[in-house]
Amino acid sequence: MVSRRVVVVVGDALIDRDIDGDVNRVSPDAPVPVVDARGVRSRPGGAGLAAALLAACGRDVALVTALADDEPGHELAELLAKVGVEVCDVGLGGRTPEKVRIRSAGQSLLRLDHGGEPGRIGTLPDLARRVLAAAGAVLVADYGRGLAAHAELRASLEALPTRVPIVWDPHPRGPAPIDGVRLATPNAAEAARLVPEVDGLPMAAAAARAELLRDRWQAGGVAVTLGARGALLAGLGGPPLVVPAPEVEHGDACGAGDCFAGAATLALADGAVLSEAVEAAVIRASGFVGAGGAAAFLAPDPIAWPATTDAEELARRVRSTGGTVVATGGCFDLLHAGHVAALLGARRLGDCLVVCLNSDASVRRLKGPDRPLQPAADRAAVLLALDCVDAVFVFDEDTPAAALVRLRPDVFCKGADYGAADLPEAEVVAQWGGQAVVLPYLPGRSTTRLIEEAARRGS
Repeated sequence: MVSRRVVVVVGDALIDRDIDGDVNRVSPDAPVPVVDARGVRSRPGGAGLAAALLAACGRDVALVTALADDEPGHELAELLAKVGVEVCDVGLGGRTPEKVRIRSAGQSLLRLDHGGEPGRIGTLPDLARRVLAAAGAVLVADYGRGLAAHAELRASLEALPTRVPIVWDPHPRGPAPIDGVRLATPNAAEAARLVPEVDGLPMAAAAARAELLRDRWQAGGVAVTLGARGALLAGLGGPPLVVPAPEVEHGDACGAGDCFAGAATLALADGAVLSEAVEAAVIRASGFVGAGGAAAFLAPDPIAWPATTDAEELARRVRSTGGTVVATGGCFDLLHAGHVAALLGARRLGDCLVVCLNSDASVRRLKGPDRPLQPAADRAAVLLALDCVDAVFVFDEDTPAAALVRLRPDVFCKGADYGAADLPEAEVVAQWGGQAVVLPYLPGRSTTRLIEEAARRGS
């Protein structure tokens, strides 16, 4: 039986190969650089990359694609199986496409494409129909080679209930999305080719194109990705939302669009609204670019997967690489210097810091009906703005014990105003060999004191 939690990727898959080498001389035959090749790295490309990135997040992923019965097609299927992607092959006449990048010093010098014109796509198999019918979310990664136009496939997508979010990453050579997708994610160049009649300054043009595409496709929203500037979202009933990208000093943008669309799909699958999904996607795609992009993904010595605000995913990833997961907990209603000192100290104890944050209901039970002063979403946003905090996990209970069971940190920290006997979490983390510790704190700093002082001065 296929789980409803499965994320299904639909689209044209191909093989990406990077030939890395050194350039130290010019050819005597022609004034061109000579690349002394050091090796070839192969990975899934196109919709295959989107699926592999989602699988790297720990999700169950199925890919509906069309592979040729040739050596590249067999290799691609094996690469996808290795990263945990279930492949539903529709069948492809002709050759599986390949894209070969020749690179030196982290820069692409040349790209060679094999595969030519798209081949004939086969009939949708029963496995693909079952996988689509059970999808928890769908990402259509259209690379303009015909699969997104497949009549049987589109009928299966149209039959999905509206509660199943569909994200459509369009291609100018591909068909329009089916009506009513939750989100479409063209980049600025694709939007310009899809709506050439719009002109003007870049941001205004992107906004106008996004609105026109949303109306044309009857989409819930259209997010135009703007490269290093982030993304613009139309579909909120007012001015477009622009999500600036975090600054990335250097990186490789190859695959950033797949990362963005995949991150938005995961966020929507987990119940996020459009604005939240686009914000999460911008953060993840920026981290992906800064980590080296597709060239670093699945490399023999891979660069770390980009930063995430998903606490459980982060903890799993850090543990899988032998790192130390640190957690702390609290209400953090008014962030003050004592909090910051404790958080900085906690982060130095390991490779990531997860803050277990009391929900609004939990704070009211612990602190009284007038608390919290700030909702959980705002408290989490303030914490995540600190470089020392890697993720926030909001819990509803009176203590973070249940959250710790899910996170399984190696170290749990509290301020020195607590003793070991006052920490019920100590017994919890000991179950898997973890350690509860207390940290020094700055005397005289407390949220209650700040509230009382503010009330005194305001009276």
